[in-house]
Amino acid sequence: MQRAITDFAADDPFARVQLKLREHYGFEIGESTIQRIALGHAQAIFESGRPSSPAFPEAPGRHKQIVAQIDGGMIPVVEPDAKQTDKRKGKTLSWREAKISLAHAKGSRTPVYGGGIEGGVETAGRRLFACAVRAGFGADSRVHAVGDGAPWIVGQIEDLFGEQGSYLIDFFHVCESLSAAAKTIAPDAAAGKAWMEAQKDALKTGRADEVLKALVPHREALDVSDDQAPVRVCHRYLGAREAAVLILT
Repeated sequence: MQRAITDFAADDPFARVQLKLREHYGFEIGESTIQRIALGHAQAIFESGRPSSPAFPEAPGRHKQIVAQIDGGMIPVVEPDAKQTDKRKGKTLSWREAKISLAHAKGSRTPVYGGGIEGGVETAGRRLFACAVRAGFGADSRVHAVGDGAPWIVGQIEDLFGEQGSYLIDFFHVCESLSAAAKTIAPDAAAGKAWMEAQKDALKTGRADEVLKALVPHREALDVSDDQAPVRVCHRYLGAREAAVLILT
């Protein structure tokens, strides 16, 4: 029965599958049940065809230190209307997230890039791993990943590189968050600049805990929405990533 349902559903809408089942087999099944069965088999096919985790290199790497980065950004995708004879007409614009990877070996002039709009975070992680291997990552190498601290990126670094990987939040993203908080803590331009410089110095010298303490007295109340609470948002952002905060100079 399930084979008949999936065979019909591969060619026709679920509502028409109902009619075909009645016509060919003499029984009726609800459209929601047809959808559940067909999508369940589709998911199983997808899972069976999903690439497994990349094989960890056994040979020593060409380079001991690899710097890596991965991030996502939205790009416009234009799709033509297949029903139009004039392909210039009926186009639709949608947005897709592109995940771009980069790996750069210390001492090498040329980074290795990879990316795509297909697949989820695991696919993006595999692309990053492939970039690192092409850049010279091996059994005795280390990968130092840099980025904005997004949990999905941190998770991929941990899953793919294990103890041979580490993750750091870069200077730009830390300062971006601090700058928004500074406008509330020290509204005066000169005072705000002085406060920012003090926080930068603390971060550069490994005193991230002092930055967190400087934010605490100025945190907005919990009933204030995040878009109106830059200090609380900054404290939460840095507090959740304190171990990964390192300023690149």
